[in-house]
Amino acid sequence: MSRPLVILRPEPGCSQTLAAARERGLEATGAPLFAIEPVAWNPPDADTADALLVGSANVFRHGGGALDAVRPLPVWAVGDVTAAAARDAGFSVERTGRGGLQSLLAGAASGMTLLRLAGEVHVDLAPPAGVALVERVVYRAVPLPLDAAAAGILRGGAVVLAHSAEAARHLASECDRLAIARDLVAVAALGARIAVAAGPGWRAVRVAPENTDSALLALAADMCH
Repeated sequence: MSRPLVILRPEPGCSQTLAAARERGLEATGAPLFAIEPVAWNPPDADTADALLVGSANVFRHGGGALDAVRPLPVWAVGDVTAAAARDAGFSVERTGRGGLQSLLAGAASGMTLLRLAGEVHVDLAPPAGVALVERVVYRAVPLPLDAAAAGILRGGAVVLAHSAEAARHLASECDRLAIARDLVAVAALGARIAVAAGPGWRAVRVAPENTDSALLALAADMCH
């Protein structure tokens, strides 16, 4: 028996993942748990930094006109989706990571200054010795309630995709608020930190072998079947 899949990520990623899941033949539903909105920010002078460190495509979707001031800087992107968003916004991409921002940051040479553009809630990073990290918050994720249709699916037993630690924590909170038994729900997590954030009590929690949407969907397909 195949279990349905519920996708929690914000738009436009939710619709993209939903389409990819249905192409795999999965019974999938989109139920974003966050809406992304811009935050006003003041960019530093571009000549005070050597590169932009970016962990989400939302930086380029919601960074607004202030991005123009830092457009001369090359982008160090956490992954392919973020790199593609950077190019679409007119930035050049110098490096694309595979294992998260910390591993990407580890490649910075002593004496460099990186300007990190991030969401309001973001992972703390430890720059290497001699590397300066300047941060600006350019967007925030506003929590949304789990809609009634998705809640009904979870009560019948389902697999959920968790693309962020915030989504995993909010899912747990919403299941508790709506009296949805966690042991009916399996969580497919994009990374180990996300799996930990989900907390205990789920039917299963598994981590994708790679930090990519395709790897996460392959894991979810296995869990659904």
